[in-house]
Amino acid sequence: MLEIPVIRWGQPYESLDKAEVVHFETGEKLADVHQANGGLVKMDMRKAQKARDALREIDIYDLVEMCAKAGDLYMNGTLPLGNGTQSPADFCKIQSASTGLPENMCAANMHKIAFVLKNMKEILDALTRGLPLEILQKGYGMEDRGVMVSYQPTSPVLGLVLPSNSPGVHTLWLPCIPMQIGLVLKPGSSEPWTPYRMASAFAEAGIPKEAISLYPGPHEVGNSVTELCKRVMIFGGQATVDKYSSNPNVQVHGPGFSKILLGDDVVDNWESYLDLMVDSVLSNGGRSCVNASAIYASRHTDEIADALAQRLAAVKTTKMTDPEAQLAAFTNPDVAQAMHDQIEDGLKDSSVTEVTAKYRDGERLEKHERYAFLRPTVVHTKNPSATLANTEYMFPFVSVVECPQDKMIKTIGTTLVCTALTENKSWSAELVDAMNIDRLNIGHVRTNQLNWLQPHEGNIVDFLFRSRAFQTQPPQPV
Repeated sequence: MLEIPVIRWGQPYESLDKAEVVHFETGEKLADVHQANGGLVKMDMRKAQKARDALREIDIYDLVEMCAKAGDLYMNGTLPLGNGTQSPADFCKIQSASTGLPENMCAANMHKIAFVLKNMKEILDALTRGLPLEILQKGYGMEDRGVMVSYQPTSPVLGLVLPSNSPGVHTLWLPCIPMQIGLVLKPGSSEPWTPYRMASAFAEAGIPKEAISLYPGPHEVGNSVTELCKRVMIFGGQATVDKYSSNPNVQVHGPGFSKILLGDDVVDNWESYLDLMVDSVLSNGGRSCVNASAIYASRHTDEIADALAQRLAAVKTTKMTDPEAQLAAFTNPDVAQAMHDQIEDGLKDSSVTEVTAKYRDGERLEKHERYAFLRPTVVHTKNPSATLANTEYMFPFVSVVECPQDKMIKTIGTTLVCTALTENKSWSAELVDAMNIDRLNIGHVRTNQLNWLQPHEGNIVDFLFRSRAFQTQPPQPV
């Protein structure tokens, strides 16, 4: 049986407490994961500076090259995992078995992570806006324009409280290692596989093991990581966002409420954007914060909703091994039931209509003894204030909302990714100025088509380093 230890600054640690990770369909035990506790994290955080010190012994450009090697190992290598080893195929199989994500989606997320690692030099260049990396390493240096600048790390490590729903989010923390910032990872309970495989790939590539700790465990471990690390990245729902919104030490990644807006100048040609809309809703099983959860237009919304419903209602549940699988399973059927019930409550609003119901073969909720599926759902409303007009779920759910163009920006609320389909320069300028939109696409770009040279939800360099004035000699007289 696979046993996965706690990793304390690169050293395996076996705990008396273990948690089983089981196959969501059969209940078969997949692994025993040793459990950390808050006290262990508190004890280890006294040595956090040593994680950064170990990375600083290696030139930053060498670390970039090691990341590229780690990317190849992560994608193609058979790597150590606990008391065994794991091939890429093993990784996809076990990740799918514990998370309900189809194996083809597990493989696709592996490619995303490998891409970021293999292109780390270009990504760091974008994140730092062209800053010579030796300035981060030394703490100060001369820019190409002949100005002395200084960047000071705000923490020797980045703490992460990681989710179980979508492995793609792990791309956000990968730049820490080449920037010589250690990692304190609290893996998701059903998805320890990505952080452990990533740590193994880093170690095999030559990156110091003592730069990384992994603390699987109950909620108290996540609380300790959040409390004790000076900089923390955490993933959760809206309640988590609200809890930490005023804490500058915590960068919260919550629901995306990503949207597509069709401008008045193109909406009469909406059919040409149908593939874009379907893909934005359906990709990665609808689990990502960058999936579109709402589509706004001033007219043709009935036709848009109907066309989307016909396409999405045809998507069926399949086995996790199906290479064409498009839907992920809910490993806790009660969670799926609760979402289904919330949607049914929202449909009691007379201004909201589910359009997929008339095209779907079967019910929205497909419930089994140990797991469940939610089939894609399209709702239509002419009331932007309706509850379901601005709701996000972890499956392909989208509301088509009729709203005048001049009211869209204010009405859509906080939006992680907004794809605005328009050639109207005046409205485009308003969208650029909109503070409620994080990542903006103007033109034919799916909400899930992320350019990794333009990271969303905050720049990790700005989060982990602060710029400050620095001089080695007096300024020239004016």
